[in-house]
Amino acid sequence: MTTLAATARPAYAPPALFAVTTFSSAALVFLVQPMVAKLVLPLLGGSPSVWNTSMAFFQLALLVGYFYAHALQRIASVRRQAIVHCAALLVAALALPLRVNGLAGPPSSEHPNLWLLAVLSLSIGAPFAILSATAPLVQAWYARTIGQAEGKEPYVLYAASNLGSLLALLAYPVIVEPLSTLAGQRYGWSAAYLGFVLLMATLGLLATRGAVAAAEEAPKAAAPRAGRTD
Repeated sequence: MTTLAATARPAYAPPALFAVTTFSSAALVFLVQPMVAKLVLPLLGGSPSVWNTSMAFFQLALLVGYFYAHALQRIASVRRQAIVHCAALLVAALALPLRVNGLAGPPSSEHPNLWLLAVLSLSIGAPFAILSATAPLVQAWYARTIGQAEGKEPYVLYAASNLGSLLALLAYPVIVEPLSTLAGQRYGWSAAYLGFVLLMATLGLLATRGAVAAAEEAPKAAAPRAGRTD
């Protein structure tokens, strides 16, 4: 007689939680860019060089985030990955609330682009880079838990990331900017970032359990079944 414990499936993080986490990180990444532009550009003006420098900074920060996610995968344990990532999110939160960091001094008329790069790095560089690492990291966790156990590909997470990016870009000029002050945007985004840290910690905890369960199930699935004799 087959017992309930023998047929029970290991507890994995719900696929929807992976998707919501990926969606949220992408939305935060693409919402913060126009907010920072509204904070910084009035100090320098909207010349092409200022816009180009801003775009180059965000692309570089995105690349740094991807490199960080790649380096994090060298840690074998999902649990340790989750601890490191959540710690990095909390350390990056020291830059909040979102504002123009004054450590770079007043705007420089001689080297405005260098000043802009310094201000962007101090004001949003760490939160932006760590957030941008979420999508590849969560996809790896999905592959090591649900993917390994059920053979599912993380394509839904790509869709969630793209949807979050697109909706954030559309929502800012249509909803966020007309309906809230710049101060409200700053504090609202900062609060959403802290909420995301809790979401990421929850996913990390469940993904850790799922990775352990998947590792325990793998030898059982690979072991040959004994033949039945009459």
